[in-house]
Amino acid sequence: MSDPERATLEPPPVAPPVTAFGPLGIPVFRMLWLTWFAANTTMWMNDVAAAWLMTSIAPTPLWVALVQSASTLPVFFLGLPSGALADILDRRRYFMFTQFWVASIATILCVVILMDWMSPGLLLALTFANGIGLAMRWPVFAAIIPEVVPRPQLAQALALNGVAMNGSRIIGPLVAGAVIAGVGSAWVFVLNACLSIVAGVVIMRWRRIHKESPLGRERLASAMRVGVQFVRQSPRMRGVLLRISVFFLHSTAQLALLPLVARGMHGGSAGTFTVLLASMGAGAIFAALNMPRIRAWLPLQRLVFIGTVMQALGTLAVAYSPNIAMAVPAMAISGMAWITVANSLTVAAQMALPDWVRARGMSIYQMCLMGSTAAGAAFWGQIATFSSVRESLTVAAFTGVFLMLVVQRLTTDRGTEEDLTPSQVLKVPHIPAPPREGRILLAVEYLIDPAREQEFLAVMEESRRSRLAQGALGWQLLHDLSEPGRYVEQVIDESWTEHLRRFDRITAADAQLRDRRLGFHLGEEPPKVSRYVVDRD
Repeated sequence: MSDPERATLEPPPVAPPVTAFGPLGIPVFRMLWLTWFAANTTMWMNDVAAAWLMTSIAPTPLWVALVQSASTLPVFFLGLPSGALADILDRRRYFMFTQFWVASIATILCVVILMDWMSPGLLLALTFANGIGLAMRWPVFAAIIPEVVPRPQLAQALALNGVAMNGSRIIGPLVAGAVIAGVGSAWVFVLNACLSIVAGVVIMRWRRIHKESPLGRERLASAMRVGVQFVRQSPRMRGVLLRISVFFLHSTAQLALLPLVARGMHGGSAGTFTVLLASMGAGAIFAALNMPRIRAWLPLQRLVFIGTVMQALGTLAVAYSPNIAMAVPAMAISGMAWITVANSLTVAAQMALPDWVRARGMSIYQMCLMGSTAAGAAFWGQIATFSSVRESLTVAAFTGVFLMLVVQRLTTDRGTEEDLTPSQVLKVPHIPAPPREGRILLAVEYLIDPAREQEFLAVMEESRRSRLAQGALGWQLLHDLSEPGRYVEQVIDESWTEHLRRFDRITAADAQLRDRRLGFHLGEEPPKVSRYVVDRD
């Protein structure tokens, strides 16, 4: 029997099952995961030390809650530029730079505390500066992971990232609490600086090959515009962003006010705060390790809503717990709910983004997450100031469930998953003397059966979203009044270079949409395509 015949008769290879720790078998992912674990450990150590320090120098609910806002607001303001840079620059070098930035801020914090110069305003300012490091590193890390992990293992790789974050949620506060109790807050920041430098050196040793585009680097402003445009034209991304914003706007009340909840318990101290955070992290790790089963059990919509309800119940239980023994299991439930919702929505966002815009898309996702976290921390802190911590947490729990229910009913992103792999279906046009300046107008003429007009218009509406998502400046569809079956699609690009970039951004889903468009065209010849340069506006 010949080899081809044998190949036909043999059963296809069976893909290995997706396991909780499977992605750690990939050396590059393992290195990045350990680096991420160290980076998040420093983040939690910084947040715990800063929050506890604020309870000493300005022990009011608003000042304490503002520490959380100062930590997360930089992601809201700088997330999109950071994501654009991560799509433009060498991701390895950019990731490395973020670690050295965090080390520098930690060193400054240490010096300020040792010199006894700290004040509430200065603490918020330095916490904000430390948050800039988070704003820079999160989008680039989110964009790197799909590069090194096969698509079938992506969901579990993201769950393992959640394990790293929540493992650091346990270890970071425990270490910070021990250091604060033993030698003082300043030495927490010394340890932060050391860990950040080690992480930066590890990334420096990674030999990732950066591929420059033959069209050169995108301009930052243009890259940011295209990133926002893609998200606006993606119903799936819009649905994910709305859910993540609602969830974190309300769930952040628990974390923002937790130092005051811990202090108000019988025998409350820094150790109480640390144990509660560790309990939440332990619950999150347990859920993350069982994420394949959880995701197979329920679809995304129900998983997010059930997670929201469980998180609200955990918040209520913590708010009314008289002692730490009752609060610990409630925090564990909150941790399980938190990682379930966050992981499910993060995977949904990753699956909705092609690689060319991944860092920008994930930066917008993180902006919504952190922006709602910062706004929620300040809002619920203010509510607690006017009423009480318990009442603020109660209102946050009930309104969070109600608004998520409203969002679930209003969103329309329940379509099938698109194939976003790159496609080379279209050849780049050859122009003897391409224009150096001026916008480019692309005109495509279609001749269709007037009886199928409504079907054609529905497909062209999808085409509008597709063209704009790829970065086009404008789109319009012209209908010939004298010839009912003749339509002209016009697409405007910022420049000839940006016009050529759109060829690199075409995905398999875009190619399928193109085939559907062409299916309406009558005649043996394909639609006529013309390109013009706009000399004058």
